[in-house]
Amino acid sequence: MYCPICLHQASFPVETNCGHLFCGTCIIAYWRYGSWLGAISCPICRQTVTLLLPVFGENDQSQDAVRLHQDINDYNRRFSGQPRSIMERIMDLPTLLRHAFREMFSVGGLFWMFRIRIILCLMGAFFYLISPLDFVPEALFGILGFLDDFFVIFLLLIYISIMYREVVTQRLNR
Repeated sequence: MYCPICLHQASFPVETNCGHLFCGTCIIAYWRYGSWLGAISCPICRQTVTLLLPVFGENDQSQDAVRLHQDINDYNRRFSGQPRSIMERIMDLPTLLRHAFREMFSVGGLFWMFRIRIILCLMGAFFYLISPLDFVPEALFGILGFLDDFFVIFLLLIYISIMYREVVTQRLNR
C-alpha cells in the first residue's frame, strides 16, 4: 500500500486500470503537471491509464476526498472512452474483474441488469462447458478439445470487463 511516486503509505489510494496503486493526489498531480493533452502512462509499467478506480471509501466526506473524487471523475470522463487494443483489454482483465466482482456484491452494487447479464453469461459458459455439444469435442481430440472451452471462458471474461468499464463510464455521466 505504498505509493511509488511519493514513497509514502498511499493516502486516498487509487488503482489504475493496469492494477498499480498510487496516492490519489500523487497520480492526479502526475496527470495535471505532466500532460493535459492525453491520458497518462502508468509510472510503473507505461501502459496507458484510461481508468482510475478509487480504493478509499465513498463515505469519506472530507474536503480532500470530495475534491479527489471530482478530479478522478474528470479524468475518467476524459479518457475512459478511448479506443483500446485487444492486448490492452487483456492486460486490464485482472483489475477490472476484481473491482467488478467486489462491487457486484456490495450494498450499493451495480445495476440489477448488469448483475443479471453477468450471471446469464456465467451460466451460459457453465452450460457450454458441461454440454456434450461442442465446437471441438473433447472425446475426439482430448486436450485440444478443451482449448475451445477455455477460449469461450476467456472471451466471457473480456466481455464482463467491457461491461464493467461501460458501467463506470455511465456512472460518471450522471
